[in-house]
Amino acid sequence: MAEANEDIKALSFEAALAQLEEIVGKLESGRAPLAESIAIYERGEALKAHCEGLLRTAEARIEKITLSRDGKATGTEPLDA
Repeated sequence: MAEANEDIKALSFEAALAQLEEIVGKLESGRAPLAESIAIYERGEALKAHCEGLLRTAEARIEKITLSRDGKATGTEPLDA
């Protein structure tokens, strides 16, 4: 099943999240037969993991601007999340 979700690696965060929201809606509505529900649930899990990885990467890149006593920017430092 992993090879069926290989395309997920190329998705942007926004595209993966949109697909995940669509899957959640479909599962919540009960419109999918059991076999399809299992398959889209597995895809949803892969999309969730992909989104979490992208968020961790983005978080690691965010920096906090440091200010002097008079409020002027003096540089940046890693964000302490």
